[in-house]
Amino acid sequence: MSFDKERLETKLIHASTRGFTEQRTGAVNVPIYLSSTYHQDSFDEYGRFDYSRSGNPTRLALEETIAELEGGARGLAFASGMSAISSAFMLLSAGDHVLVSEDVYGGTYRFITEMLNKFHIDYSFVNMTDLAEVAASVRPNTKVIYIETPSNPCLNITDVEGVVKIAKANGCLTFLDNTFMTPLYQNPIQLGVDVVLHSATKFLSGHSDIIAGLAVTRTEELGEKLAFIQNTFGSILGAQDSYQLIQGIKTLGTRLNQSTASAQKLAAHLAGHPLVEEVFYPGLVYHAGHSIHRRQTKGDGAVLSFRLPNRETAKAFVDNTKLPVFAVSLGAVESILSYPAKMSHAAMPKEEREKRGITDGLLRISVGLEHIDDLIADFSTALQAAEKIQLQTTGVSN
Repeated sequence: MSFDKERLETKLIHASTRGFTEQRTGAVNVPIYLSSTYHQDSFDEYGRFDYSRSGNPTRLALEETIAELEGGARGLAFASGMSAISSAFMLLSAGDHVLVSEDVYGGTYRFITEMLNKFHIDYSFVNMTDLAEVAASVRPNTKVIYIETPSNPCLNITDVEGVVKIAKANGCLTFLDNTFMTPLYQNPIQLGVDVVLHSATKFLSGHSDIIAGLAVTRTEELGEKLAFIQNTFGSILGAQDSYQLIQGIKTLGTRLNQSTASAQKLAAHLAGHPLVEEVFYPGLVYHAGHSIHRRQTKGDGAVLSFRLPNRETAKAFVDNTKLPVFAVSLGAVESILSYPAKMSHAAMPKEEREKRGITDGLLRISVGLEHIDDLIADFSTALQAAEKIQLQTTGVSN
């Protein structure tokens, strides 16, 4: 069987060691090359590696792995997801304009609103679920359309192929944050996207133990440009973290499939509770964009959000959960409950958050590998406590 015919679950296990079998011992894991510099055998011709900012064998194994998984020409490993995202934006030049999903991750929002203008790069936030609005918002100097689907935290769905068609018609590049779906469930490059980005801290790593970012380019030419930016900034992932990320990727298939199955059950449970005003999960048939999501992905993911009436009920819910950790981040073996208004989207002004549906009662849960019955029982107890608070506050039971 040729490598290109392998299913992705198989590639997750074996992609990192293609060409990297350690010849002296036959070690099945990629070695950790803890070296900053490399001896050159020739005065006139240097080897593939000279200085680890420019290239490291362990990091290269990771970069070739994510390129294979995403079906791209070049992979690059960065010090964080935001490092990958901000470096990708440096492909722009002064005077350029970028269109961005309005419900974008808070860190991306902060970079765009606080940093891009310093480089004289203009931006517009648009409802990326509305292709007519996207098309109408393109300017003569628009060079990039930035997509996040499903979006964080309300899981809004963008028609990737539709946006790509608009971009190509106007000579724009497309960037897509694929953190929530990973290459296991969504392959943006096959849909025509130019640069795929990951906070690899999340599902790709899966163990809340490293900070990492990845980028994959559709073409080698674009990969060379982004590699130049990475080398110039020095925004690289270290060898130890590269190794740990390789190990995390190997178990992605098992982890994400189980977490997704649990998320589907939890979403259905929450949707049936009277206190929960709304559940945001693309696996629900009535979720806006459900049919588009199912067309362009192979799974619904392990992240969902739900809205309680107000801050007080959200606080009571959080205070009475026992299993999920209450923290920033997502995509780990442990379930992670977060409060977007003060965590992932704290950098966004309140009026901007609320315009995007990020209310004071919104909670996000990244479902881990706990038994789903235990999670549901824990959430049921927390919802009972939240109901009591709601009754005390309003005098009306839901």
